[in-house]
Amino acid sequence: MSFEKSNVVVQPVDREKVKKIWKVAILLGVVTGIEFLLAFTMPRGNLLIGIFIGLTIVKAFYIVAEFMHLKHETKVLIWSILIPLIFVVWLIIALIVEGGSILQVR
Repeated sequence: MSFEKSNVVVQPVDREKVKKIWKVAILLGVVTGIEFLLAFTMPRGNLLIGIFIGLTIVKAFYIVAEFMHLKHETKVLIWSILIPLIFVVWLIIALIVEGGSILQVR
């Protein structure tokens, strides 16, 4: 088995990219901390579920925008992803509300 020398070129660290990654990571950590705080302090109910869904959408936006680089794509691609997402969120909220109503009727 022979090993050849590879031509790997190490790029200098881009401090702006590293700073942006840390900023997004801290933001996601703060949002997650808020979720934990609310989970242990608020009573269970539709309000808490709605807050969780909203905070989850915020976290999903930042993950998709920064780490999957969708923030820098064309607007048509962004809208083609956002519009179905809005309908899925509406469906989840509708199912939660209807599920709660069915439980109360029983």
